[in-house]
Amino acid sequence: MKFIVSSSALLKQLQSINGVVANNPVVPILENFLFEIQDGTLTITASDLETSMITELHVEAKENGRIAAPARILLETLKNLPDQPVTFTLDEETYTIELSSANGRYKLSGENATDFPKVPAVKSQSSIEVPSNVLARAINKTIFAVSTDELRPAMTGIFVQLTDSNITFVATDGHRLLRYRRNDVAPGDSASIIIPRKAFTLLKSTLPAEPTSVRVEFNSSNASFSFDNIRLVCRLIDERYPDYENVIPMKNPNKLNIDRYDLLSSVKRISIYSNKTTHQVRLKLAGSELQISAEDLDFSNEANERLACQYEGEDMEIGFNAKFLLEMLNNIDSDEVNLELSTPNRAGLLMPTNNDDNENILMLVMPVMLNNYV
Repeated sequence: MKFIVSSSALLKQLQSINGVVANNPVVPILENFLFEIQDGTLTITASDLETSMITELHVEAKENGRIAAPARILLETLKNLPDQPVTFTLDEETYTIELSSANGRYKLSGENATDFPKVPAVKSQSSIEVPSNVLARAINKTIFAVSTDELRPAMTGIFVQLTDSNITFVATDGHRLLRYRRNDVAPGDSASIIIPRKAFTLLKSTLPAEPTSVRVEFNSSNASFSFDNIRLVCRLIDERYPDYENVIPMKNPNKLNIDRYDLLSSVKRISIYSNKTTHQVRLKLAGSELQISAEDLDFSNEANERLACQYEGEDMEIGFNAKFLLEMLNNIDSDEVNLELSTPNRAGLLMPTNNDDNENILMLVMPVMLNNYV
């Protein structure tokens, strides 16, 4: 069986789905791409059992067939070939694959396509259309707060909640919580799913730069994301997500408004002097002044800075993990931010001063105990 395809076109499609291929998979066949030719269309599948990505492209072929091709060696070969038509000759009995280019022949051994795991069919109970730029922004705003703790599997994914009027993405690791809500995507019916971190990471890197509609379908066990000629299918995390709404404090009488860049720069500098284990920085609020300080008693290092701000509420001191504060501030686009606090031992809420009409971003961060409270 033969087919002819442009080397650069094939390389582009392989690179878009290559992120799924694991380095040392549990099942050796997963180190391969599955090639399937049907009526002049080449369908390529990559899988790690949990997540699968499928892409299609048109090729010149007279016969149909399927074979598993080694991913790494094939990618390396195509990367180093100049753009030209290449001929693939596949032997479905010996599982050998031969590439013929303008000035060379390359032979590699494939595997039996029947050993490749089947991609689950998502018999959709629900489906929605989401613009790719909205989906990419939602992933970017939440994925950094996803937990890596395998003992709490629900938190190792992003919680997606659909209602009649909006769609909400939530991520938490127990120390901070991100809630990103869009009001311009109205699914029409209510549902909630937990998408694994890896699936959204792969999706983020393959979503096109220009706005495209992404079709999202899901049932009780799997979800599918389709756009252009790419489809990603992933297994959902079958766990109960923590009741995040109950964690968000409603009464926060102490309100701080400050320039985001000034606060970000100051925390960056002060965090250099913080303890390398706790990353603790101290925020002291009084009048229209914010004092940020840190100390590392092990090395007798300390630093403090004063910033002008707008503050309403009682004078207070609160400690935060500088690493978490920096990640959150880096993920806000507005020039100014609001920090709402109640007491030094309760969570603080960080949000942009000017939210877009269609989006609502809320970031919650837990405080760290200051030495003088012990």
